[in-house]
Amino acid sequence: MRWLIAAVVLVAVIAGLLRWRRPTWYWLSFGVTFATCRVLGRYRAVMDACGLTVPPPRWRLAIARMANRPVPEPRAPRILRLRPTRTGLVLRLGLRPGQDAFDVAASCDRLRHSFGMFGVTSREIRSGVVELRMTGYDVLRRVQMPARAERSTMRVPVALREDGDVHYRDYRTTPHALTIGATKSGKSVYQRNLVAELAAQEVALVGIDCKQGVELFPLARRFSALADNPDTAADLLDVLISHMEDVYQLIRAEQRITADTPDAGIAADIWDLPDHLRPVPIVLLVDEVAELALFATKDEEKRRDRIITALARLAQLGRAAGIYLEICGQRFGSELGKGITMLRAQLSVRTAHRVNDETSANMAFGDIAPDAVLATVQIPVSAPGLAITGDASGGWSRIRTPHTSLRAAVDACNKHAHLTPDLPALDAFRPVLASPAAPVAITAPAAPATP
Repeated sequence: MRWLIAAVVLVAVIAGLLRWRRPTWYWLSFGVTFATCRVLGRYRAVMDACGLTVPPPRWRLAIARMANRPVPEPRAPRILRLRPTRTGLVLRLGLRPGQDAFDVAASCDRLRHSFGMFGVTSREIRSGVVELRMTGYDVLRRVQMPARAERSTMRVPVALREDGDVHYRDYRTTPHALTIGATKSGKSVYQRNLVAELAAQEVALVGIDCKQGVELFPLARRFSALADNPDTAADLLDVLISHMEDVYQLIRAEQRITADTPDAGIAADIWDLPDHLRPVPIVLLVDEVAELALFATKDEEKRRDRIITALARLAQLGRAAGIYLEICGQRFGSELGKGITMLRAQLSVRTAHRVNDETSANMAFGDIAPDAVLATVQIPVSAPGLAITGDASGGWSRIRTPHTSLRAAVDACNKHAHLTPDLPALDAFRPVLASPAAPVAITAPAAPATP
């Protein structure tokens, strides 16, 4: 009997240590079993308490009266499938007649408390079928990306969602994106992780970093073009517009609009072209957009209008030519001048890290997902990398980027430097990779001589 008690105590100690230090291991070894028993054991009572049941049909009530039997209980949604994952449980429900997916979504917080889970989110799979994704622990506290995240052409994993799924950046679905965030909010780490993932793709990376290149120039071996000041950025954007027009001429020449060509063979963008003719796609990363929009003199104002007009044209027309925008900044509102709101309207994907005021959150989500504004201003200072992401459909979720050091991003770019495409139009903006020089000693100026 003593050995049994000792074994139980040992298992309890191991479970406690795993829950504290390795929540993923604890969930896979102990938590998933306990959670499954809780969900199945409490399911009917919880659904009844949350108002997610419907009265029995009249024919069952009539049969019960005729047979002098007890009145049938209200019916809860049918459990179609219960599947464990590495972060929680996936419960697929079949709704009863008269139930709505919105009722289930409105009860997610009560379901979270009743089932003893860390988080519950709901989404409608199809008419009459709802999926509940329940997480057993805080997956965003210590982000661990799955070892085998799916990758495809122009689709890369960049963060982890609060429901345990991987958040992907899919350029062919949502071509342009806006990322905002205050200083030390994790915006630069998000950008590094994106560059490190894109480095392994057949894509040309073009960067504009007006902070003298301190963010993007360490990654220069994988970039086809870089600009570190507004004057160079204006010239670079003009070249990209010329490249876009040349690609459109290529598409027009290869559209194959003839009577014997099926509809599926008609080309409307670069992805409809044959592989040997398809131009390499380009991802343009702007590190701090405010530095391109601010001005102090008349000449700078003309340059600013030229830059914003070029960015707006690329956002409106660049998708079919394979040019995608990733614009980052601390704020992105109308105070940056004319044309900014027009540019923002073309950026479908919005990602907001911690911001300093509600107005900044409204700049990102006020026109597409007002509910996300409150979630954005609640991001704590102690959680760098935590962000709210949404798109033009109105849906949003919390994500957190795994910490990617600048050294790791540089190593990824150096590893895939051979994939950097040679674009003759961008040769003038190709970063010059100088050999490391000896460190320069900086000394304080000599004190003036005392008369």
